[in-house]
Amino acid sequence: MTTIVWFRQDLRASDNAALYHAAQKGAVLPVYILEEGAPLTNCQPIGGAGNWWLHHSLCALKEQLGGLVLLKGDPKDLLPDLAREVGAEAVLWNRVYDRHAIERDTAIKASLKEAGVYVESFKGSVLNEPFELKTGSGGPYKVFSPYWRAVKSLPFVPPLPRPEKLELADSVLSLDVVELDLLPVTPNWAEGWETLWRPGEKGAQDRLSDFLDENLLGYGEDRNRPDLPNVSRLSPHLRFGEISPAQIWSATQMIADAHPELAKDADKFLSEVVWREFSYHLLYHFQDLPEQNWKTGFDAYPWRNSPEDLRAWQRGETGYPIVDAGMRELWQTGYMHNRVRMIVASFLVKHLRIDWREGEKWFRDTLVDADVANNAASWQWVTGCGADAAPYFRIFNPYTQAQKFDPDGTYIRKWVPELKHLPAPQLFAPQDASPMDLREAGVRLGETYPLPMVNHQSARQKALEGYETVKAQNAA
Repeated sequence: MTTIVWFRQDLRASDNAALYHAAQKGAVLPVYILEEGAPLTNCQPIGGAGNWWLHHSLCALKEQLGGLVLLKGDPKDLLPDLAREVGAEAVLWNRVYDRHAIERDTAIKASLKEAGVYVESFKGSVLNEPFELKTGSGGPYKVFSPYWRAVKSLPFVPPLPRPEKLELADSVLSLDVVELDLLPVTPNWAEGWETLWRPGEKGAQDRLSDFLDENLLGYGEDRNRPDLPNVSRLSPHLRFGEISPAQIWSATQMIADAHPELAKDADKFLSEVVWREFSYHLLYHFQDLPEQNWKTGFDAYPWRNSPEDLRAWQRGETGYPIVDAGMRELWQTGYMHNRVRMIVASFLVKHLRIDWREGEKWFRDTLVDADVANNAASWQWVTGCGADAAPYFRIFNPYTQAQKFDPDGTYIRKWVPELKHLPAPQLFAPQDASPMDLREAGVRLGETYPLPMVNHQSARQKALEGYETVKAQNAA
């Protein structure tokens, strides 16, 4: 018996329910389809940075399994055709939760069943299915804290092992990974990323182990410091399913049980993993999350249309050092520290008053961990229009944020080297430094480093006026 396993956001062999159950049936044909060609309505294609990661992750998965069929096109055509070609009796996959995937998978399941092929889908990328957890009134959760309490109250289901025996079916005609054209060529803007990241299941497991051993202690407080290493950097591995939330939960709880002094930090770390779950919960129940304001009253916000300002933000040329450091880290590494993500996002939507969807789109293309649920939910949270969102009047002051979370300026100096000789606190607001300090540091404002593109206080006031417009129009 041949069973096709359709890989999507689950590029791993262990704790993979579809692969595990397929292995019990007999020969397995592992397949990955790069979706294209179909009218991808309600679909967000993987961005450039994500494609770089996907290339290396598929290479790792193919080596790990001993084979992987790679196809490009519309899965609604390719999967039934492949099942007929190999005489597959079953097709298994792990579920994903955006609208396009749900509609596509439903159509494929019906087509395969009509052809007499057994089809089954499994939970593969979350601890709890979005449709399983409900509030006391039977609806979806809209606030994180009660959602987190609900998750902690449930019995934990341990992760599945890798199949003891994996018999691969006879291979069929397949593309090579390079034929998927996922890597940047001219220019290769990802040059050197191989030294920063290790895509694949082995890299994910090693990253988790290193984090728990070396950086979990102090996570609760130090995770907000971009100059310190107390973050897991597991987000891209989670995004592509090279590691599962259950595996992270199990390993973290085990080390916390063995070392009670780590329990508080472990609990905070797991709450961040569950924040990701909460985003999927929201996406499943509110399928317009990536495109529409969750709080529809924000549709009245008077956004500015300024391609020039948007471009300055994207390039890290705003004149706000902590913002510029974050945007340059993103461009050079495909990653940005989470605290800095909040700072740069707040700057775009509240200082520049540019629609959050422009920021979501940029992050989607440039982050290796860009995830449709997390990206949209987090941008809406910062903006104030999302579920359990930060209050609209919470407007980050980039200067005080830098002083608090990068007190020595280590992070800024790394990513904005033209300011590296400025001492703190002048480093955080170079326009307030004395002419002597600027001269000694080799900084010429407006030449070697830009002046602030907006004044913080006046930008804050205009943002608040915009929110007052929303309130007034909704009241009317």
